[in-house]
Amino acid sequence: MKSARQQAQTDHHPAADSSAPALPPLAVDLDGTLLRSDLLVESACAFARHHPLQAFMPLLWLLQGKAALKQRLAAMAPIEVAALPYDPQVLEFLQQEHAAGRRLILATASHRHYAEAIAEHLGLFEQVLATEGEVNLSAHHKRDLLVQHHGEQGFDYLGNSRDDLKVWEAAQRAHLANPERGVEAAARRQGNVEQVLRTAGNPWRDWSQQLRLHQWAKNALLFVPLLAAHKLGDAAMLLNGLLAFVLFGLCASSVYLLNDLLDLQDDRQHHRKRHRPLASGAVPIKSVLLLFPLLTLTAFAGAAWLLPQQFVLALLCYYGLTLSYSLLLKRYMGVDVIVLAALYTLRVIAGTFAFGVTLTFWMLAFSMFLFLSLALVKRYTELRDSRLKGKSELTPGRGYYPADLEMVSALGAASGYLSVMVLALYTQDQTTAALYQQPQLIWLACPLLLYWVTRTWMLAHRGQMHEDPVLFAIKDRTSLLVGALFAAVFWIAA
Repeated sequence: MKSARQQAQTDHHPAADSSAPALPPLAVDLDGTLLRSDLLVESACAFARHHPLQAFMPLLWLLQGKAALKQRLAAMAPIEVAALPYDPQVLEFLQQEHAAGRRLILATASHRHYAEAIAEHLGLFEQVLATEGEVNLSAHHKRDLLVQHHGEQGFDYLGNSRDDLKVWEAAQRAHLANPERGVEAAARRQGNVEQVLRTAGNPWRDWSQQLRLHQWAKNALLFVPLLAAHKLGDAAMLLNGLLAFVLFGLCASSVYLLNDLLDLQDDRQHHRKRHRPLASGAVPIKSVLLLFPLLTLTAFAGAAWLLPQQFVLALLCYYGLTLSYSLLLKRYMGVDVIVLAALYTLRVIAGTFAFGVTLTFWMLAFSMFLFLSLALVKRYTELRDSRLKGKSELTPGRGYYPADLEMVSALGAASGYLSVMVLALYTQDQTTAALYQQPQLIWLACPLLLYWVTRTWMLAHRGQMHEDPVLFAIKDRTSLLVGALFAAVFWIAA
């Protein structure tokens, strides 16, 4: 599968000289070796994304064997091979071997449809051996086919899994790439290990990023009703708040995992999201598939056992709305930002249920307008980035064009100022006067919020805003100072 130019380069490479010792061909595994992923799982996720109502069909196809399953998925689950997470160290090694004139063979248990597309994309392999028909090309099947083509000890092999041990037995030299636990020791006992390639990583950091633990800071909104009710010193309520914080965080992390699974292909084509642990292959898809239902079950079981039933209902609404957003709603202009605002507001509502306090009109109105403004900031930053790159087409996975930038800005600023208006009206409410000794002081919170909303949108306009304005506010010193002054106003007024 070489181009004429590549063939010419090989023909004139010193390694191809008859006087030089000939290197045996190097057979290369794909899943977990060249790829920091598994194409079977990748294709299953792609199928579920494109055919959500048939998501369980692969389980039925599996009854016919892995080869039949791979055949079905290859026909119905498109994968963009250029965006796949190739292991940089392995790829560099193969490029060096190819440049030295060595013959490379892609030998994989993945389906031929994907394997040939990858081989064509990389331009490194002269031969492709892959699953097709009724034979799943793994373990002894791969070994037998390589021996048939190249003879016993007539090839080197690069792999990573226990299935590869049988192939290394028949290989002249064994090359290992990020071997699974126990595989390296077993391979060394065979006595032909040439090298072990390892891609450095930090599992704790990767999983922290994948679970979005930093996003748990948003769950502080659960405590807003407790502050508004002036019951922050109630120990029992604080305990409920901490439980609600953790359980909401577990639920949110499970949804993030599911969302990243469904958006895997889109994320890999995004300039920033492609570096996420799952998209980059730093976190295995199989682990995510096991973890997200476990987190979901833990969150709902814990909420049902430890907190009021209304909180469970709010958590269920959050989960369902987030899932609907990920699958469908985020593609509709206007609907997407309203849903994002509702998801923030649901945290406030869930807090009232966890603490057993009254949910007020003022709290709902203030939350919806403020968080709608922040949701529009998020869209604004995405559209601004697209415009700067010279794009004019519909944003992938969204219902906006870069030309919508000014309208999004106008709507977002208006929504932010409406939240200030709600706060101002709140200060004149009879109930408010009864809660505070000096309710007139709450007016001081209005110019603080006006400043923060104005500054947020000005920074977004200048391109200095993070895609997630809530996370930006948590890390921004000015925002933290304004937040502290805002809280101080209410504390003094009380």
